[in-house]
Amino acid sequence: MRICTRRLTAGLFSAALVGSALAIAPTAQAQAPAAAASCYDFANPYTKAAGDVDLPAGRLFSTSTACADINIKPNTNRYIKVCFETQGRLDCQANYTLAYAGQWNTIATNVRDGALFVFSFRSDARSTGSWAA
Repeated sequence: MRICTRRLTAGLFSAALVGSALAIAPTAQAQAPAAAASCYDFANPYTKAAGDVDLPAGRLFSTSTACADINIKPNTNRYIKVCFETQGRLDCQANYTLAYAGQWNTIATNVRDGALFVFSFRSDARSTGSWAA
């Protein structure tokens, strides 16, 4: 499997760690018993601006204990892959996955809790939807 690697600058990496903490702030729903909830109960809305290919731009998301996989539900069909932060750089999946509009799509499986990542879109068009990880 070929892996694409991109470097994060020190400032971007620092901002990413702060931003990821904000992206997973607990809600009242997140404090409910885990046994009664599914991964998608902890979904987060997203908006990717036109011109960007990475979501979130300049920050990182973090996986939680609620999901074993990284999932996305775009409002339009999109080709997406996941890039993981590894020692200050982004290591991307070799191939894009076609994520279908209006349904949950698994982009990465069996991901450890607390893994830092971004979604990388093949298109720089604006995109909206939800993600859960």
